[in-house]
Amino acid sequence: MEDRSQAELRAAYGQALASLRTGRAATAERQLRAIQSRAPGDVNSMRLLGVALLDQDKVPAAIETLERTVSVAPQFWQARTDLARAYRSAGRLEAAREELQRVVAAAPTLPTAWLAYGDVLVDLQKYPDARVAYERARLTDPQLHRIEEATAALVAEDRKTAELIFRDILKADASHVAAVCGLAAISLGVSRGADAERLLRHALKQSAHLPLAWRGLCQAMVDLGRLPEAEAAVRHLLNIEPENPKNWVMLGNVCTRMMRQPDALIAFEEAARLNPGEVRLRLSIGHLHKTLGHRRECEEAYKACLGFDPNFSEVYWSLADLKTYVFSDAEIAAMQALVKGDGGDDTDQAHLHFALGRAFEHRQNYAAAFEHYAAGNRHRRKTVVFDIRVFENKTRRVRECFNAAFFAQRAHAGHGDPAPIFVVGLPRSGSTLVEQILASHSSVEGTFELPNVLTIVRELDHANPEHDAYPESASAVPLAQFALLGRRYIEETAPLRSGRPHFIDKMPNNFSHVGLIHSMLPNAIIIDVRRHPMDSCFSTYKQHFAEGQSFSYDLDDLGRYYRCYLSLMDHWDTVLPGKVLHLQYEHLVRDPETNIRRLLTHCGLDFEPACLAFHETKRPIRTASAEQVRQPLYASGVGYWKHFETQLEPLRRALGDTMERFTDAS
Repeated sequence: MEDRSQAELRAAYGQALASLRTGRAATAERQLRAIQSRAPGDVNSMRLLGVALLDQDKVPAAIETLERTVSVAPQFWQARTDLARAYRSAGRLEAAREELQRVVAAAPTLPTAWLAYGDVLVDLQKYPDARVAYERARLTDPQLHRIEEATAALVAEDRKTAELIFRDILKADASHVAAVCGLAAISLGVSRGADAERLLRHALKQSAHLPLAWRGLCQAMVDLGRLPEAEAAVRHLLNIEPENPKNWVMLGNVCTRMMRQPDALIAFEEAARLNPGEVRLRLSIGHLHKTLGHRRECEEAYKACLGFDPNFSEVYWSLADLKTYVFSDAEIAAMQALVKGDGGDDTDQAHLHFALGRAFEHRQNYAAAFEHYAAGNRHRRKTVVFDIRVFENKTRRVRECFNAAFFAQRAHAGHGDPAPIFVVGLPRSGSTLVEQILASHSSVEGTFELPNVLTIVRELDHANPEHDAYPESASAVPLAQFALLGRRYIEETAPLRSGRPHFIDKMPNNFSHVGLIHSMLPNAIIIDVRRHPMDSCFSTYKQHFAEGQSFSYDLDDLGRYYRCYLSLMDHWDTVLPGKVLHLQYEHLVRDPETNIRRLLTHCGLDFEPACLAFHETKRPIRTASAEQVRQPLYASGVGYWKHFETQLEPLRRALGDTMERFTDAS
């Protein structure tokens, strides 16, 4: 009979433990009180009852229960750790520290005690000691070897193996913070920021200040567009780990996203000071100087990279991407020595070939330039996934979904804020120029290529298991939801604005989503900047994009993509007449004032002379055209493709009859 009773108690304890691990603390409390009534003074269930009370923020009751537990079992170190956590929740930091000092001295291999100790030390602003405690927690983790194995798999992009290991660890211990953070890292790797945030919030319940969790949370906030929260997270992290260069890089990235490039530059320079051997930090410093228009400092930073690593191919492309940089004979020879034909790392080889293409183009050796551009594109094409047929099908579906009936049924939908000005089109078509002109107006704020609309599209796309639910999923969005989406867009972009009536979102790819933008923000202004298809496509073909624009590495893909773009802009003109202003780059160059006045009128803005002197406007510019729009207008790019007319014949064929629409722009 006694054995049976013990078995029943063990089973009941197991059920309570399962309830607690799955977040059902109130249920666990009831189960544990029942156990205590049957076995008064049982220290295991008493300790677990204290944890269940603490999880419900019943702090005084938790303290009373855990103090009773340790009075019965003074060497129950996990119970003493939980008691310290309860003291911390009550603000009794010194009591918590004393308790944990006792625990880690007696049980130095208990990782949860070190985590709790680290949290208390952070609260007491004893950051160096806290770092030691967190490191001791890592080193005493019995799952350390498996965590390192999973982390290595994650670094090698073997997400499946990493996830299997992390989940297996969590089967035994659902609160294992490193495993939870590992799953969050996997979610971040596949752009599931909301899932990552949920996991990281759970980890922070186990250890409130764990640097690993705060690093992940910062990235999740960036991915979700919640930039002030991201900055708060990384600044909290810097209190704990001010000597970790990764944290300064994170701060620099957040400040860059928030259009605070001078702050970003300071952060990256601090990271470089802490890690002087990391050449990529110097490359990032060069990029920031370029964004800020510091040409001399930019070149110096890039060349300093080559001083550290003469084989750093990306630096050569960065110099080439300044557009007006002229390579010396020695620099060209150095690049040619690094070229490995069809072999070598595709990313490195692409950088070299695109840079050599620019070098020979400056020397008007157009045949050699094109050979290098073509080679660079072949290498780049191996590193990206793109199927033009999929995009053509998606384009057709967008036209069919966002039809006249769709807008008639949603005539009064959306959030009415008139602040956004969307500049859409294809890359290298003059959108940065138009942005610079508008940002020179006293009522308009320039930002950059904002990802917020694309994030909403991705969420709509993920409404089915194939992640291909958009655009049809937009039809299922309740009418009132469009207003919420519009308000969300305004709130997410607010940190980038300083109070001017209008701001610019210059994400070119938004041309596919004009219908969704209008449904969310019916008073938003939309401008389509277009350029002669041969100049536009060739300029894109010879540009090595850091990310995105995966359609741009094949001439046939480029031509077909351009036709999709035109078909969508024609469609928006049909179903939303007058909504989009089409601005032809060549017309703008030939007659700036007439076209700038037309642009401002479409935006409801009075003419200001500063818009004609746009090149004098000082502001950060992050696109490939940064150097070009800091110069007065020039027409040398019009018809430039003709230098490569023979080589571009496949592009002309892919464009088909599209060319006939641009005879006045030739």
